[in-house]
Amino acid sequence: MTQAIANGRNGQNGYHVDTEPESSSISASSSNASEYGVEGTNGITNGTGNITLNGNGNGNIRDRMQRKKSSPMMPSFMVSAPGKVIVFGEHAVVHGKAAIAASIALRSYLLVTSLSKSRKTVTLKFPDIDFDHSWRIDELPWAIFQQPSKKKYYYSLVTEIDQELVAAIQPYLADVSSDKPADVRKVHQNSAGSFLYMFLSLGSQSFPACQYTLRSTIPIGAGLGSSATIAVCLSAALLLQLRTLSGPHPDQPPDEARMQIERINRWAYVYEMFIHGNPSGVDNTVSTQGKAVMFQRTDYSKAPDVKPLWDFPELPLLLVDTRTPKSTAHEVAKVGRLKDTHPKLVGSILDAIDKVTQTSAELIAEDDFSTEKEDSLRRVGELMNINHGLLVSLGVSHPRLERVRELVDHQGIGWTKLTGAGGGGCSITLLKPGVPREKLARLEEQLDEEGYQKFETTLGGDGVGVLWPAVLKNGTVEDEEGGMEIDQEKFLNAQGNDGVERLVGVHGGMPGEREGWKFWRVESNPDI
Repeated sequence: MTQAIANGRNGQNGYHVDTEPESSSISASSSNASEYGVEGTNGITNGTGNITLNGNGNGNIRDRMQRKKSSPMMPSFMVSAPGKVIVFGEHAVVHGKAAIAASIALRSYLLVTSLSKSRKTVTLKFPDIDFDHSWRIDELPWAIFQQPSKKKYYYSLVTEIDQELVAAIQPYLADVSSDKPADVRKVHQNSAGSFLYMFLSLGSQSFPACQYTLRSTIPIGAGLGSSATIAVCLSAALLLQLRTLSGPHPDQPPDEARMQIERINRWAYVYEMFIHGNPSGVDNTVSTQGKAVMFQRTDYSKAPDVKPLWDFPELPLLLVDTRTPKSTAHEVAKVGRLKDTHPKLVGSILDAIDKVTQTSAELIAEDDFSTEKEDSLRRVGELMNINHGLLVSLGVSHPRLERVRELVDHQGIGWTKLTGAGGGGCSITLLKPGVPREKLARLEEQLDEEGYQKFETTLGGDGVGVLWPAVLKNGTVEDEEGGMEIDQEKFLNAQGNDGVERLVGVHGGMPGEREGWKFWRVESNPDI
């Protein structure tokens, strides 16, 4: 690692990463001798990188410079990834039709903190689910992961989980959250196992001691892709630590940015496979790249066809969690039984949902579509209403979801549909432009009284982002000295979603992006 990395100040993008192996020693030249502590020696180079003296030194500079230098610790940095919602095509997608999923501005935030070499441990700390566990790096099963037949690299495409490697990890999960109830312990062990599989696949026994601390503003178990955001954050963090990513920076070519995103996404999918077996890959893809994707799976023995919608616009959204437990499997089975009973009728409903999805994609891609035009938003909103009505006809709504629609319609502020499997879970409302604040306040008050959880957010925003180093301007006196360093104590003590957003949020609870956060942006149309 170079001194520029350690200080987090190399060029426009605030940090430097490359794909070359890290040198084990530093050779000084006339241009960098002072940076490595030999200022004042009147040294010159002899063409080999060694320093000779002009006669007034003590003659041991060359020996000192040839000694192996210890690498400075990498600065603390942060990675963030967004959750997702299904915008169009729920349930139809199970039957081979297309669906559209898009990112939302609710995000997970991962703080990566380097530890001293003497610690030689790696720690996961997820306070939102009361999970905290450490492993000694030297004691992990490196031997089997390093076998030539099993060894993976940052550029590898992993399409299945190796069960021998899973078995090798099991002893290191045995004491994870042993004092917790069985259901909680299972969640913690899944998180730990997924991380270790990725860590051991990408890393080595010489990996620096570090701690990964995660906070999230995404409701867990609400169908918003919270698991995938963790996968994406950890994947990006490990690849950054290995210096195998370039950017993000403003002038990065789109093709290069796409390659970096794909690299992160591949390893996030490995994390998801460890937990879910054969996931669609949609959640981690949306979380990595942001914006939206259209996906379709006609053959369940193969991966779905996923088409990025790079130019999907950012749309104002009200997300409401009904706080009603749902079962995706139950709702999917319900539609399956209905289709078996009424194949032609239900088939036509699923075809209609597919038509809504395709029409929405075509609409958003129109040259004159604009989020500033009420007519453009109205047409999207009408498609959302139609999609919801078709889902209601399949029997997958819920009284709590219908109540949200009733309240929104009464205030006349937008268009609402369920998102995901239904039967509870969440609804999304596309907000009309220029909604009076008092109307929104009345709606939010009513939702609070009736036990809903609401989030004013954005649809179709950025994907994975990086804050390097972990320093932000937060309107404090520290801003005058470059900003506030986000350390673990501040991060852990942030109270609730609002506290996390104010401290480290990409938007800080306000419109517009915060200085410091950077993203791999790959819009194909720069005017959108």
